[in-house]
Amino acid sequence: MLDEVNVRLLTELHDNPRLAMSELARRVGMSAPAVTERVQRLERLGVIAGFRMEIDPAALGMPVTAIVRIRPGPGQLPKIAEAARSTPQVVECLRITGEDCFLLRIHGPSIGELEEILDRFLLYGQTTTSIVVSTPVPLRPLPVSER
Repeated sequence: MLDEVNVRLLTELHDNPRLAMSELARRVGMSAPAVTERVQRLERLGVIAGFRMEIDPAALGMPVTAIVRIRPGPGQLPKIAEAARSTPQVVECLRITGEDCFLLRIHGPSIGELEEILDRFLLYGQTTTSIVVSTPVPLRPLPVSER
């Protein structure tokens, strides 16, 4: 599935997901229709799960980022997941192993608003919050290689 051409396509798309198929084809030395078919096949197979835009939360007035671990009370797992889904400031929610069952990434405009968001989750369990001070390794693509 991941031959040399597909690896090159994925690498180029990692660098610029908005790349036009004609430009992508030029970069990998193929025709645009052939590249389009390969990209569509990678999407159908689930290798490419989607394309997304990255926005700086601070540019939208949300400079505070927090990582929150939640240890649910008995029977509260589904309620925490639903609260995370219905809270727009929660941009990521992971179900994890260990004493805590959830890990959330939350963006907010201030510590005060972060407190209000956290209060929604305190109804269902204990929270432990860490404020992000920097991001030495920003979100990056997985390494891609032939298999």
